[in-house]
Amino acid sequence: MKGLLPVFRRELSGYFTTPVALVFIVIFLFLAGVFTFQLGGFFERGQADLVVFFNFHPWLYLFLIPAVSMRLWAEERKTGTIELLLTLPISLSAAVVGKFLAAWAFTGIALALTFPIWITTNYLGNPDNGVIFAGYLGSLLMAGAFLAIGSCISATTKSQVIAFIVSVVICLLFMLAGLKEVQSFVSGWLPPEALRVVGSFSFLSRFDAISKGVLDLRDMLFFGSIIVVFVAATGVVVNMKKAE
Repeated sequence: MKGLLPVFRRELSGYFTTPVALVFIVIFLFLAGVFTFQLGGFFERGQADLVVFFNFHPWLYLFLIPAVSMRLWAEERKTGTIELLLTLPISLSAAVVGKFLAAWAFTGIALALTFPIWITTNYLGNPDNGVIFAGYLGSLLMAGAFLAIGSCISATTKSQVIAFIVSVVICLLFMLAGLKEVQSFVSGWLPPEALRVVGSFSFLSRFDAISKGVLDLRDMLFFGSIIVVFVAATGVVVNMKKAE
């Protein structure tokens, strides 16, 4: 992919030349701390692990990740810089993948900055660090899936607000697909086989398994497939709309 690295560097540095990076990271770390130590009752549980920390990640990502992804293409189209980007000596796939990887790396940096919580857990007890590492890996994969969906939606519109709202709705559907309440609600409309297929797309159930230390290849491939499919879809949408 010719030009992938320059696009990646341009996008990643762009986060840190504006208040976007600081605002996102501060909000993410603040909410992660509040949800873990206050709402999650970390100290009251009397158990040294990060179960409550990871339990809140899908809900944090539901709103924070679309806030990052909404600008990926919508801003380019609104300002007209997408024409300049696509006329540079880089391939379309390099532009799409480079922008996505930069957003994913930025999210990974924010996630890595939660390491004091991991250190605190080890200071207070003897947690299973293998399980914690699996939780971080699963969290990063899930964040990538959220970003891929958001990137695709961002490519369809010039409005960042619309991109944000639609991304939240679609990600919410992926999250809730496997819940018993949702399955029961739609059981009268879908046959059992279709229900199982719908349930298999649940981000919550997939991530829950990984965060408990169960590194099932199927769950990891699921998130990887979501990333590949939606990043590829982003390229198709950008190519279709570049003449508009």
